[in-house]
Amino acid sequence: MSVAKHTAALKPRERDAARSNPKAPPRLIMVTDRVRVPNVIGAINALPPDSAVLFRDYDLPNRLELGREIRDLCRRRKLRFIIAGHGRFAAQMRADGLHTPETGIQEARFWRQWRPKWFITVAAHSPAALWQAARAGADAALLSPVFSTNSHPDAKPLGALKFARIAFQAPLPIYAFGGINQHTLIRLTGVPICGIAAVSAFSSV
Repeated sequence: MSVAKHTAALKPRERDAARSNPKAPPRLIMVTDRVRVPNVIGAINALPPDSAVLFRDYDLPNRLELGREIRDLCRRRKLRFIIAGHGRFAAQMRADGLHTPETGIQEARFWRQWRPKWFITVAAHSPAALWQAARAGADAALLSPVFSTNSHPDAKPLGALKFARIAFQAPLPIYAFGGINQHTLIRLTGVPICGIAAVSAFSSV
């Protein structure tokens, strides 16, 4: 069973409201990585409704061309297209939103004013970062790493219990990110999150 199907086992924050609110956070965010998920187009085509694609892949020489291809596919499939990194690039790409690193929270604040309709997320690794993201006007935060992850093998994971404690006190909607797959996801059942973000969970597509 896929990660996408397992999201039904969760109890996301404000799930009932999300069903009737078209601006509610998507339940599933696919984070692109051309090394770990080389068939990015196939992975996007396999995403369920109410999903988003977070286009990361910062250093690709053809990032502009690939970004446009992914954006157009998201448009056809009615998925949200989010750019990681810089707001100017997101504006150039006519994206639906922006994702900033934890060190870029102030950029999130700036683009919140200039693009009020954008879905803006921030990377966070602590409760303090979540509060900073909330004050900056971010719509949600990707709290990580929940579990051990190949992308950041030296990062100490929060673990399910600590992640849950932080989630219950979070001042804004949060996504579980880092080491998320169909097995670890079960350990988050009942945790008040708005959804999950993942990379390698799509590598088998």
